[in-house]
Amino acid sequence: MRTFLRFAILLTGLSAFAQIPAGYYNAATGTGYTLKTQLYNIIKNHTVKSYNMLYTCYQTSDRDYFYENDGTILDIYSEKPNGPDSYTYSATNTGDRCGNYNSEGDCFNREHLMPQSVFNEDSPMVSDPHHILPTDGKVNGMRSNYAFGVVNNPTWTSTNGSKLGNNSTAGYSGIVFEPINEFKGDVARCLLYFAVRYQNTVGGYSHAMLNGTSDQVFSNWFLNILLTWHQQDPVSAREIARNNAIYAYQNNRNPFIDHPEYACMIWSAACALGNEEFAMDKISVHPNPSNDGRFYITSEIALDAIEIYNVNGQVIRNIEKPVFENDTFTVSDLPSGFYLVRASLDNKSTTKKLIVN
Repeated sequence: MRTFLRFAILLTGLSAFAQIPAGYYNAATGTGYTLKTQLYNIIKNHTVKSYNMLYTCYQTSDRDYFYENDGTILDIYSEKPNGPDSYTYSATNTGDRCGNYNSEGDCFNREHLMPQSVFNEDSPMVSDPHHILPTDGKVNGMRSNYAFGVVNNPTWTSTNGSKLGNNSTAGYSGIVFEPINEFKGDVARCLLYFAVRYQNTVGGYSHAMLNGTSDQVFSNWFLNILLTWHQQDPVSAREIARNNAIYAYQNNRNPFIDHPEYACMIWSAACALGNEEFAMDKISVHPNPSNDGRFYITSEIALDAIEIYNVNGQVIRNIEKPVFENDTFTVSDLPSGFYLVRASLDNKSTTKKLIVN
């Protein structure tokens, strides 16, 4: 699902792989909703900026250095990961901002993945870029304030394949919007962030995606979709870069980009509801960081392949049908650097970050 060649980025974008600030998550020691509250206390009280300042944030947080690599706005509703985009928007040209629009390609605006109507356009939710992305105005309008979901029979499809139609999973049959596979995990992690950052108010919000509580936050049907998307579409270089840029902009981070494992540590019951994708969480990479170029992959399940990518997105190791001894596979002789280790089985995969000092 995830195209790893996207990790080739400009040298100026290498800050995407900067490390989490030392001690940032030291207080995140619990599990379940206790961990959720600990994360809330870490990421709350960010520097609140105006709604119009989002366009300034996007100049550093949402530039395309991962697909066309042309510095234009990276719009998840327009981006075609495997080919040239139908249209592009400048991050600095105010004429590319909506405004009025009639069709796709006219302009881009600010898409609240959690609709503004849910929180009555209140601050700081209304201007928090962790859940507000630049997107094509027309597609944003078609999404409206519908929930996200899974569409089998679309009534409308955007030029990059995003779909509008009735939800096809159990528990909800209303109209939903489904982004393309490339960005499903991105959407999920933005909404998981929202659930944590605004847990002090989210219990009072009403929407099909929400269950009216401040602990689980999401409706059962939607939580299952979110956690599936989060697992099937791992954290990308684009998300890491965006997280770092927003941290520089407003001084808080998305915990589910820095620590994807937090999702199942918080919502463990939903992760265990027969969703075999989460069996991939039984894989670990250690020691991390590694100080001698050697590390170990521990897995309770057999794997089809292990792939190791360097910071430029190049596959430097491709191990088919790795043979484990006592549930452990050893990798050695890696030079110093930042790596992504991808373990796959059937159509499932999980990706771990690795540092070699």
